[in-house]
Amino acid sequence: QEHLVESGGGLVQAGGSLRLACAASTRTFTNYAMGWFRQAPGKEREFVAAISWGGANTYYADSLKGRFTISRAGTENTVYLQMNSLKPEDTAVYYCAADPTVRTFYSTDYDSPLYWGQGTQVTVSS
Repeated sequence: QEHLVESGGGLVQAGGSLRLACAASTRTFTNYAMGWFRQAPGKEREFVAAISWGGANTYYADSLKGRFTISRAGTENTVYLQMNSLKPEDTAVYYCAADPTVRTFYSTDYDSPLYWGQGTQVTVSS
């Protein structure tokens, strides 16, 4: 059972923008960090961005800083990923996740986040 539902994926030309959204579907995520991963065909899943409970702290993969922005809605159970200046190499399935510990998103010293969505496809054409 998926606890998170992503939306906003699709096909876009290089240089374009997309905004992904992730909403809790079966429970609330009070005091949980939320964030995004992606997995391209034939590649391992990689961290994209994360945001702490309350939204005070944000974390990004170094390669994506400046193009991607993560934010949380006022309800705290919805997280967004604004993706600008998209490139063909951004093509992937994007997954939303939630965990009490934000380090689970970007640190290899921690297990993966507890809760996941089903993913949404983002395709960037050249």
